[in-house]
Amino acid sequence: MEESVEVLLDRVQERGGYAHRPEAAGAVHSVLEVLGAHLVGTDRTDLGRLLPCQCGRLLLDAEAASEPLTPSGFVQAVASRDAMDVTQARRAVTAVLGSVADVVDDALLRRILTQLPPGHAGLFGRAGLA
Repeated sequence: MEESVEVLLDRVQERGGYAHRPEAAGAVHSVLEVLGAHLVGTDRTDLGRLLPCQCGRLLLDAEAASEPLTPSGFVQAVASRDAMDVTQARRAVTAVLGSVADVVDDALLRRILTQLPPGHAGLFGRAGLA
């Protein structure tokens, strides 16, 4: 059950406090590419199917990462990718991953979190989920 890109961008724009839609779209692009590089298998495919087609492609087409990232490393990877400071990157990461968490059930989110090093649940806005 795919949601529209407009709904996802509205969520990210509101959650991230972005004044303009292109800022939210840039955050979605950056964060999903970094996330996609760290997920494999059916969990990545299942998540991709729940996102708008163009967003799912960002996730599915990302090249596999060579090593896992800690939560702070994930934020830093987004910052480096788009030449932003860590505060801006953390805002992008939490806005996008929190919006992603809104469209997945807890079972899929748990499976995704098992592919990531400990601590990522907080980036999804689900610090109590493990």
